[in-house]
Amino acid sequence: MRKAILVFLTVLFFFSGMPFIFAEDALQNQAEQKIVSVPETAPAVLKNVTAIEVTGNKSISTNVIASKMKTRIGSAYQENIISDDLKRLYLLGFFSDIKIDTQDYKDGLKILITVVERPIIEKISFSGINLITAKDEKLKQQLKSKETQYLDYPALAEDTRILKTMYEKMGYSQADISYKVDENAQANKANIVFTVAEGRKVRIKDILIQGNQAFSGGRILKLLKTKRAWFFNAGVLKDEVLKEDLERIKSFYQREGFTDVTVTYEVKPDAKKAYLLFITFKVSEGKKYLVGSVMVRGNQDVTEKEILKSLADCIPGKVFSQEAMKKDVTGIQGLYSDRGYISAQVQESTLVNTDSGRVDVTYEIMENQVVYVDKIKIRGNIKTRDLVIRREMRIHPGEKFDGEKLRRSKERLQNLGFFKDPQRDGEEGVSYDTEETNDPAKKNLVVDVKETKTGAFSFGGGYSTVDQFVGFVEVEQKNFDWRNWPYFTGAGQSLKLRASIGSLSQGYELSFIEPWMFDYPVAFGFDLYRRTHTRDTESGYGYDEAVTGGDLRLGKELSEYLRGDLIYRLDQIKISNPTDDASQDLKNEVGTNVISVISPSFTYDSRDNIFNTRKGDYFTAAFDFAGLGGDKNYTKFFGRASHYFPMPRGAVLEVRGRLGLAQPYGNTEKLPIYERFFAGGAYTIRGYEERGVGPVDKTSKDPLGGASMVVGNIEYTYPLFSFLKVAAFYDVGNVWEKLGDIFSSKDTSDPINTGGFKSGVGIGLRINTPIGPIMLDYGIPMDKASGEDTKKSGRFYFSASHGF
Repeated sequence: MRKAILVFLTVLFFFSGMPFIFAEDALQNQAEQKIVSVPETAPAVLKNVTAIEVTGNKSISTNVIASKMKTRIGSAYQENIISDDLKRLYLLGFFSDIKIDTQDYKDGLKILITVVERPIIEKISFSGINLITAKDEKLKQQLKSKETQYLDYPALAEDTRILKTMYEKMGYSQADISYKVDENAQANKANIVFTVAEGRKVRIKDILIQGNQAFSGGRILKLLKTKRAWFFNAGVLKDEVLKEDLERIKSFYQREGFTDVTVTYEVKPDAKKAYLLFITFKVSEGKKYLVGSVMVRGNQDVTEKEILKSLADCIPGKVFSQEAMKKDVTGIQGLYSDRGYISAQVQESTLVNTDSGRVDVTYEIMENQVVYVDKIKIRGNIKTRDLVIRREMRIHPGEKFDGEKLRRSKERLQNLGFFKDPQRDGEEGVSYDTEETNDPAKKNLVVDVKETKTGAFSFGGGYSTVDQFVGFVEVEQKNFDWRNWPYFTGAGQSLKLRASIGSLSQGYELSFIEPWMFDYPVAFGFDLYRRTHTRDTESGYGYDEAVTGGDLRLGKELSEYLRGDLIYRLDQIKISNPTDDASQDLKNEVGTNVISVISPSFTYDSRDNIFNTRKGDYFTAAFDFAGLGGDKNYTKFFGRASHYFPMPRGAVLEVRGRLGLAQPYGNTEKLPIYERFFAGGAYTIRGYEERGVGPVDKTSKDPLGGASMVVGNIEYTYPLFSFLKVAAFYDVGNVWEKLGDIFSSKDTSDPINTGGFKSGVGIGLRINTPIGPIMLDYGIPMDKASGEDTKKSGRFYFSASHGF
């Protein structure tokens, strides 16, 4: 019916050239109210309609009105159809009043339709508006009512609310807004004037809480978005926000067991200064309820013990709330979903004992039957091939639905980086649905994805305390397909070309990864690069360094969370231009050498999201064996272990440890400086200069690095907004010249034998911006740096690496 009306109106106004306003809900109500206009004394014996006559219409023709009615000349008169016709005419939006009557005419009935047309808005104007600087034409665009459209009083009420909201946002919540309609009945037109008495800007002087006993006023005030006026807040009163605050207080009390709580509020002006407001929230707490007994009925495949063990919020002795009970219902459904009962239903019921203040909870379970996956359908992927998505799924056709496998499949798909992320994009990129099949024991699993941008051409600049100013150009496609010309997307490959030029460093890099070589679960990749770094004592380089080389990589998943990689790397490294006062040890590093390294590694990664980790573990262990050709022989181990603890309110605590060990062998007496470990600075131990922890040259004080390293970090991050996190950290560790020195406790004043651990503490910010992530930290050293006589003050560390 609605579509038919809209089609008719479109045709009608194409020929008449007259605009209209369509307020269906208001017209529907009006139509129902006006039904009484239909005569109640319709003929008992059906008569035919012999004529239809319309009066009162000026702009809308009789033929148009008659065409919208089901009643036709020659058809039998039926009162129920006439009632429907009255509704249809009202829903057109053209008339403010309609009356339908009948009279005998030519052995039948004549339908008499009397209409009062709505006037057309000729002009909208404003009076008394001084604070809103927008021009009248711009202001009119915000209103529901429009010039040249039909006058609609419900729309005028909405327009008043819109103007009121605009003033509230400016702090003029007492602004009085009214409208006047001047109708010209003869011309069937109307002029509307909105009149505003702006008044004085009002501010909230204080917010009071009354009736609270279980919680302090301060605790309740923290829940509110409405704030009193002070230096950092304008104290603006907004009615909508105030009503939301009332619900926040109510929800808070209900979560704490006060099921019967009632909350009201009142706003009063100051007795002497009316522009200052006092808001009072009045709380009637009622009784606090605790959970009494918890019973389970209807379960067969899952034992009552298992179900009760899965409950976390609504358990005996804990505070009772509807929210807690709903969470446990979801938990029970999840328990059944993990066993294939995706159609299981859980119905909760409660019995309140007002005398004891206990609420007995009963969960009625209808298990239904185990459901198996029939087909897996992929939807929403435009660029990404189905195969790329299917190979990440941990559940397959023929298997029973398994909640744990579904969750892991979703994590793997999110970690590809091809789909939208709730934290980054504000919407889910991967979701599930089911489809019925002919077999009730089987359902199709539907994987809905929403793709995000995976390719980028970026350029720009950044600054870090390591490389200082850096400009770069980068082309990257994380969902690359070299066979899909001319789009080159969809196969899940990764391609990156990057060139960077800075005040201290330059770099050129080409990188490619094929995660499934020849459609087998074996990854293949390679890197080609050229990197140079100019001597700079502040960033820890006491010499010029140039590295030209590349690597080949193979990798395979050994289990769900464990993977192995094998890398062969070939580098040509040139060391030159040491400082004039460098020791002979440092000058001995000058020259060009070829390094040939084979490096097996193992990685265990159970993080829930690699881009925004909340929980999980990350362990990696890499072994370097240099000596398959090349000029240097050594063995090297590097390991990292991280554990992420999810904390309340979206915070995360990360505990991270790193261990590095190296040993030369054969004709290599000393580990080359470019293969040594360094610590200190933005990415290891904050509070110290870059590479400022560990052995230093005795004369030039340039960092020398070492053959062993231990670094530990504890970092707590708390989200203030979706794009901003605050961080607090503690870093500790050191670097030692020789492998055995890691267990040494020699005098820390010796610049070579640096002795025990160095530590630092600090705070920082993590900011996600359109040009990339920004990290700002301030670290304070807790110990003297290597080769220093006194402990230095704190240092800032700043890094912004991606472009715009």
